[in-house]
Formats: sequence, structure tokens, C-alpha cells
Amino acid sequence: MNHPSLDHFRSQATRTPLGKGPFAMVIAEDATELASTLDHLTHLGFRRIFLLLPKDVDLPESLADPDIIDTIRHPTRQPGTVQAAVNTLIRLVPGEWIHYCFNAEYLFFPFCEQRRVGEALAFVMEERRNSVLGYVVDLYAEDLTHCPNAVSLESAHLDSSGYYAETRRKADDDVLDRQLNFYGGLRWRFEEHVPEAKRRIDRPALFQAAEGLTLREDNTLSIEEMNTYSCPWHHSMSAAICSFRVAKALRSNPGSRHDVDSFRWHKSTRFYWSSRQLMELGLMEPGQWF
Repeated sequence: MNHPSLDHFRSQATRTPLGKGPFAMVIAEDATELASTLDHLTHLGFRRIFLLLPKDVDLPESLADPDIIDTIRHPTRQPGTVQAAVNTLIRLVPGEWIHYCFNAEYLFFPFCEQRRVGEALAFVMEERRNSVLGYVVDLYAEDLTHCPNAVSLESAHLDSSGYYAETRRKADDDVLDRQLNFYGGLRWRFEEHVPEAKRRIDRPALFQAAEGLTLREDNTLSIEEMNTYSCPWHHSMSAAICSFRVAKALRSNPGSRHDVDSFRWHKSTRFYWSSRQLMELGLMEPGQWF
């Protein structure tokens, strides 16, 4: 279904419920790897995908299953777009699971090559968890001469180390239980080009919509337990969102593009599009799921 605006999508979904999830929402900032992003989500098993598109970006012609994709025309490059769109969806699908991402981003959860997202979420709910914390893992092309926008599925690389965390605190400086701010990747290595508020790499990968829940501007959820990295009694499953977005931005923004002629360093390693590789690097956690 095509919607001319986010308001039209909201009004239509209010009259006709969206059904059962899990749902994915893709915020397309441009056309880069839009088809591969949508196909990846389709293969993971999302039942319906909501795609926000600016007016100057077209829906790809070849998709794995176009019938499950709703397009919503919206100026996605404006500040606040993510929160407005995700919070709209939260209100429309209480109790259902949601994933949101941008184009050229790819969700990985443990064993996702053999198991669909519904199976992973069934396990998470058995553990009485209603969110899966995600870490944005920056991807970049091996050779920027051949791939000047830093995007290449075939030669994708990532940082094998250089990730760290610090205690997350409330405004009154009290420590938040089982919450950390995570850093690393290109945001860490090129931090002089990244605003401080944009340097964290943690964000909710999957979460269950609930009444009153909102996504905040800093990509945390308004229910604090949903921002925790584990339950109180053992490690919980986490996920990775493998993303070309930062590399693409560093190569396109006027303030940084002339300072970046390569993203490779001695800790770069080729990305094999494997959940096992991400787990071995410590970039996501299977928890008790085997």
C-alpha cells in the first residue's frame, strides 16, 4: 500500500488494524542499497515492512516480496523524523515487536542464518524480556577509490576492536541499573567529525510496543528497563545493526570528505555477513539461546 504522508498512514491504520508483527520500519535517506536492506528484512521473517521515502527516492523495482512493503512518503532528512515515525508505529501496534533502521543497514541476531526473527523473539519473551539491545557496527568499503561513497556489500569491512562502554547516569548523576553507553567504530576513530550526541553505538534493535512507550531523541526508550543490556539474573540476547550510514556520511559531508581517503586500519577485518563472526568478535551476545 502507498501512503502520501505519515498522517495518511496513521489515519488508515487507525481504521484498519495492521495485524500481527513483527514489523520493521525503514527510514530511507536516499536510494543507497535500499533494495538489499528491504530484502534482508524480508528474509529475516518480518511480516510487514513500513518504508519511509522522500519524494525524490523511488521504490526499487526488484524486491524479494513487495507485497509486505508499505511505502510512506515523508521528508526523512528532517530532524526528528525517526522519533515521529517510530512513535507513530508504537501507538498503532500495541503488544507487537518493532525493528527500525535506515537504508544500507542490516539487522543480525544470533543464528539468524538458520532461525527467523519470530523464533528469536519467542525466546526473548520466554525470558520475560520485551527488548533486545542492539549495537550499530560500522561497515565500510575496502577501497574508497573504487567505492567513493564507502558502500560495498562485496568488500565490506568492520573494526575488529576499539569498542568500549561507560556507565550511564541519570540527570542527577545516579547510575542507571544495567545500562551503559557504548562507543566504537568510525564514530570513535573519526570523532572529530561526529557531534558528541551522535557518538554512541547502542540503540534498541527490537522492542515490544506498549502503551505510553516512546522512542526518545537519543535512541533510548522511555521505559528504562527496555534500555538494559541484560536481565538481572543472567546475560540476555543482543543484536547487531551492521551499517554503512556513518561511512557514507563521512564521505559525503563537506566537513569530513576531504579528510577521509581510507577507513582501513590495522584492526580492520573483512565482514563475512555472518552472525557467528559478530558473536566471535563480541559484537553481540547469544545469552542463553543456543
